[in-house]
Formats: sequence, structure tokens, C-alpha cells
Amino acid sequence: MASHRKWSPTGTRIAGIRTPALATAALTSVALLSQTANAAPSADSKPSIEEVEKKVDDLYHQAEAATEKYNATREKTAQQRKRVDSLLDDVAQRTEKLNTARDELGSFAAAQYRTGASAPDTATLLLADNPQDYFDQTQLMSRLTSRQKVAVDDYITEQAATTKKRAEASQSLQTLTTTQSALRTSKADVQRKLAEARDLLSKLTAEEKARLAAIEKKKQEEADRKAAELAQQQAAAEKKAQEAAAQQQTTTGTTATTGTTGSSATDSSYTAKADKALAFARAQVGKPYVWGATGPGSYDCSGLTQAAWKAAGVDLPRTTWDQVNVGTTVPLSDIKPGDLVFFYDDISHVGLYVGNGMMIHAPKPGAYVREESIFYGGESIIHSVVRPA
Repeated sequence: MASHRKWSPTGTRIAGIRTPALATAALTSVALLSQTANAAPSADSKPSIEEVEKKVDDLYHQAEAATEKYNATREKTAQQRKRVDSLLDDVAQRTEKLNTARDELGSFAAAQYRTGASAPDTATLLLADNPQDYFDQTQLMSRLTSRQKVAVDDYITEQAATTKKRAEASQSLQTLTTTQSALRTSKADVQRKLAEARDLLSKLTAEEKARLAAIEKKKQEEADRKAAELAQQQAAAEKKAQEAAAQQQTTTGTTATTGTTGSSATDSSYTAKADKALAFARAQVGKPYVWGATGPGSYDCSGLTQAAWKAAGVDLPRTTWDQVNVGTTVPLSDIKPGDLVFFYDDISHVGLYVGNGMMIHAPKPGAYVREESIFYGGESIIHSVVRPA
């Protein structure tokens, strides 16, 4: 992350002169004052435009990484909430069955009381903390009818199951609470990074903003040049492959292509799916980047690629960290339309390759879904290329 410039102290050097202790101390004080003045620039000093540009880029990158963390946590929260709801529904149903079993035992107690039978035993059962222990310590079971024994067994079974499910629900609720806290932290982290970037940009003068725009334009021109270079290399490689295939067919006859039938069918199937994903992505161009968004009105980077491939019938996970593990990793030289291009060492950004060195992606907050060179940040930030289907 870029920082304010720091100037190295120049110091004072006097060669060939031996000074008394007092003079040495004075010279030391002067040197320290000089260092202090050099190390602490005035409040009016500002970072260069290049430093601002780098820091803003770093902040947006950090915000995007935090966004993917937010996406992962939000998905985990949804899964945990679903589990909690399921457990609570189960507990409610089991509690109802437990109450039914208790009511049935209560009717037996009332009948025993009316006939003068062992009502106190059954009443004690209903109040017992652990009915099974109670039965183990008494002879009540021997005095129950078969129907009563079934009711007692049902009661004991439902009480044990309900107690277990309540414990599971309680633990799941605690886990959900922890995850929700992490979700809030991730959200705050994204907002903090974006606010810092906006604050830096807001302090630029009109002249500085023009210089920043010029830097961005130069970067874009270089990215477009690299994209065109990749397109030329791929075109040359494809032409060479076609010439080699034609030469082989001339030499060996029409049967030479038999062995490639399966590969051609696979390529055709992928191309058909990729066309659908690309058609969807192109229809989203111009929609705003919103972190955490999955459409249809706005997207973040992984939300867009997930939605695009879903339109082609392929389900991708929510985050870049999971999407990078779906499909087959291919070299950049073999990239095809529809492939996913991942960026940065932390794999925090992704775009959908459209051909000719270009991709469609949701770039960053404040920007819109657009077509752009895959070299928009330089070749060094390209992490990998994945063919998802």
C-alpha cells in the first residue's frame, strides 16, 4: 500500500576535525534537529498523483477481497439459518408429540386414580426429570397394560429426541450468531475501504484529477495493446494448427480426422454453452457494480459470472475462491470465449472472457459492467484461467 513520501536524513559530516565534547554534543543536536525536520514533512505536503492512484487501486482491491469474504459469509449465514429453522421446526413437532404422549399418560393417571390403582406412581412419572430412571427404580411397568407401556415408551423416546434436538438448535443458533457478527465485520470492512478511497479522490484538485485520468488512459492503452497482441498470437497459432491439419489430411486421407471427432464434439458443446453465457453477460453491460449483488439490476464480479453461466445451465458457486476450483484450468495462451479469468494472488476478482484479449466484468464500486482488456491491471495480476463446463 502506498504511503506518504519519507525523506532520508542527510546528516552532517565533518572530516579530519577532532572536536571537544561540548562541540560534539552541539553538532549531534543540530543533526537530530535536521533529521526531525526532514522526517516530518509539513502538513501541507501531499502524496504524488502516482501514489494516490496506487493507493486508490489498492483500496479498491482490498474492498473487493472483503466483498468476496462478505459473500462467503453471507452464503454461510443463509445455510446456517436454514438449518436453524429446520431444527426449530423439528423441535416444535417433537414437542407437540411429547405433549400428546404426556396427555395420554395423564389420562391413564386419572383412570388409575378413579379406580384406586397406582395413580401416585403415574403422577410421579409425569413429574420425573428422567422417566427412564424412574422406571428403572420401580415396578410400575409390571402394573401397566400393553397400551400403557406403548404410551410410556413413546413418551420416553420423544422426550430424549426433543432434548437432543433442542440442544442442536441451541448450538446452531450460537453458531449463526457468530457468523452474523462476522458478516457485519466484513460489511464494515468493505465500507471502510471504499470510504477511504472516496476520501482520497475527493481531495484532488481539478488539475490532479486530469493528471490521474491521463495515467488511467495510458494504462488502458497499454492494456488494449496487450489484448491485441494476445489476439494476434492466438490467430497465428490457430492458423498454424489448421495448416498442419490440412497437411495431415492431404498426406493420410480423410480418415486422419477420425481421432479428433470426440474432441470436436466437446469443443462444440462448450462453445454452445459459452455463447449463452456471453449473450447474458453482454445484456448486463452498463449495469452498476454493487458489492454483494447478484442481479438482475446490479452485480459484483462473481455475481455476474455466476449469473452468466447459470443462463447457460451451469451452476457456479458464489465466490471467486470457489469458482476458481470449478472446471479445468487452462493456460492463458489457450483461453477461449466463456472462460473465467481470475485476478490477484488472493483470487479476489473474476471476469468472463469474450475473445480478442477482452472480457466482460463488473470492475469495482462506482463503475459499471463493461467490456475491457484482461490486461487492465497488467499481466502480472492475472492469476489463472478456468474453463467451467
